[in-house]
Amino acid sequence: MNTVDKETALEHTAHKRIKEVLGLDGDADRLAKFYRQWASTYDLDVVQYRYCAPTIVAELAAVVQMAYLDKERAATAILDAGCGTGLVGVELERLGFRLIDGFDLSKEMAQKARETRVYREVRGDVDLSVPLSGYSASYDITVCCGVLTLGHVQPDRLRELARVTRPKGFIIANTRRSYADATCFADEVKRLQDAGVLVLTQCLNNGRYVAEEDAHYWVFRIPESGSSPEV
Repeated sequence: MNTVDKETALEHTAHKRIKEVLGLDGDADRLAKFYRQWASTYDLDVVQYRYCAPTIVAELAAVVQMAYLDKERAATAILDAGCGTGLVGVELERLGFRLIDGFDLSKEMAQKARETRVYREVRGDVDLSVPLSGYSASYDITVCCGVLTLGHVQPDRLRELARVTRPKGFIIANTRRSYADATCFADEVKRLQDAGVLVLTQCLNNGRYVAEEDAHYWVFRIPESGSSPEV
């Protein structure tokens, strides 16, 4: 097999795996099993898929820290919700963040994230579709990259991300366009804004995400006072 054929085969395999995982209907057991099998080749596959979201999310976190937070970057506490193999954490560390915690549904993916050595703590077997036990409103920024997507987590879990983010802190998340449309994500954002849970600060529409589809990048701020998020 020549180099071109090999690259084409790798792209085909990556596309097939990503298509399969988007069809798992948010079933935590099936997702955990799928990612357990995928963990060893995940990074290679998403490179083939031209996945640029981790860099964009990390750069947005750096802009938010510089524009809005009093703390130095190295002292800014970040939660990487659904950290996977640590792609976002690596980018955050490159930009000067040092207090980074992460969690993932897959224990195997979480172990890969630990091996990057950029996280203060990483937990595996953490399911965002239920309340996040052991997490409180202690993070200056919560990032959620590639998680609010088809077959994974529903939009209402944005409320739980708000709960673990401190008042006047920020959530940075992305949604594929197909997910945002299919789940009426903007309607959930409006409900949470009306309830005083969060405020939409910025939305970058139709930004780069993967080869075949763009995504929206959302920046939310947690009000200093207001309604307490319920789970």
